[in-house]
Amino acid sequence: MIIFLDTSSPVCRLSLKDNGLTYEYEWASDRNLAKGLLSYIQDQLKKHNKSWSDIDYIGVKSGPGSFTGLRIGLTVMNTLADTNKVPIISGRGDDWMEEADKKISNNIDEKIIIPFYDSEPNITTPKK
Repeated sequence: MIIFLDTSSPVCRLSLKDNGLTYEYEWASDRNLAKGLLSYIQDQLKKHNKSWSDIDYIGVKSGPGSFTGLRIGLTVMNTLADTNKVPIISGRGDDWMEEADKKISNNIDEKIIIPFYDSEPNITTPKK
């Protein structure tokens, strides 16, 4: 199974590819991404009677997009890939999944994915 994740916006997009079929899910994660991402992915895997050990490849959107969303999503997926010894690859922009699919076809493992923001992060001061 291949898992694709896009956390570049407030809507988290997850795709699971298994045996020639693709299942796509969306979650309006907003400010709950860090707290709920692993549970969300696990819930979608369970729908297909799959677990973390069934993941053969990880594809992620590395950017551009939300500073916080990319940072959280890529940290989680880099950790998952390293812990389970699963190859991880990335793509950028609107066609990121096609780019990632090509890398998978060529058995590429980027080992670790760094976020691509396309601009300097806009870090605001805390409101409290």
